[in-house]
Amino acid sequence: MWFLVLLFLGSAPAWAEDLGELSTNPFNPASTANPFGGGNLFSPNSLTNPVSPYGSPFSNQSTTNPFATDAPQLYDQEGNYRGKLSTNQFDPDSMSNPYGRYGSPFSPDSINNPFGAGNPYNPSSPTNPYGRGLRIEGR
Repeated sequence: MWFLVLLFLGSAPAWAEDLGELSTNPFNPASTANPFGGGNLFSPNSLTNPVSPYGSPFSNQSTTNPFATDAPQLYDQEGNYRGKLSTNQFDPDSMSNPYGRYGSPFSPDSINNPFGAGNPYNPSSPTNPYGRGLRIEGR
């Protein structure tokens, strides 16, 4: 009986929280560039709210804390992982790590590469002013 309970608890999924989309498109309702949508300063889970867990400079889940290790994750429209939305330059998955896979301007998986994932003509690119951008998921 205990085995079944442990099996059930061990296989519980970790639910991700939708935090909008990293995009420069101000007309996309989920975009962080839209002050009335995903970039709303007063939303309790907004990345731009300085007292939310994802916008506070002191939270371990924050995008602005340079020492955060549990920052929100980025996914393109096909579901491919594109790293963490973090200012931590030492996290290997951070988009701010200039030597990492997701932060190097030479890596094809980096949004900092204008010829790779950061191509402004790609609809999934956060630099495309008319595209959807990258989905942001928190824990």
